Amino acid sequence: MTRNRSEPKLDRELSDLPPDLRWREWMRRIEAVLFASATPVAREDLARVVGQGASVDLLIEDLAAELEGRAFEVAKVADGWMFRTRPAYAPAIRAAADVGDQLLDLSEFDVAVLAAIAYHQPITRDGLKDIFGKEVSRDLIGRLHARELIGTGPRAPRRGAPYTFVTTEQFLVAFGLESLQDLPDREWLEDAGVINAQA
Repeated sequence: MTRNRSEPKLDRELSDLPPDLRWREWMRRIEAVLFASATPVAREDLARVVGQGASVDLLIEDLAAELEGRAFEVAKVADGWMFRTRPAYAPAIRAAADVGDQLLDLSEFDVAVLAAIAYHQPITRDGLKDIFGKEVSRDLIGRLHARELIGTGPRAPRRGAPYTFVTTEQFLVAFGLESLQDLPDREWLEDAGVINAQA
């Protein structure tokens, strides 16, 4: 995720400002970068706009505290941070904003296949067939690939060395997860009837 660009002339240290104004300016810079980015921004990228001794984590914490009570928040997603609208405002956004191409528009089965891949990765198409009791179509796998929700994993160590599937960083972003450790506990999902205990 780290960008490889030539850095523009930017006074990162802001040594002419008193400490409290310097800190506020660094927060504003981080806010501007997060606001402008459509994808999570890595710590290394944010460190390019603040002074050498500044803690990106503390600046993010202060920015998050300042946004408390607002309609959006700073979220740790994948290997970076991004602005996210708070879930409570989803109905208002759907009612008034044009977000058509941002919606995942996944069927229940699509989500089930994604969950199976997330919990069992790397997994082959045969592994998915064992879970669902039927073939998972190449078309569905292709759509999930096209949306960059899954990628190709290592080849399975067996005859024919079939491809395996794994989730991607875009999967984490789409579902607001920092890592796969944030997936719901399998036992909880089984108890709630969301997944089958054999899956």
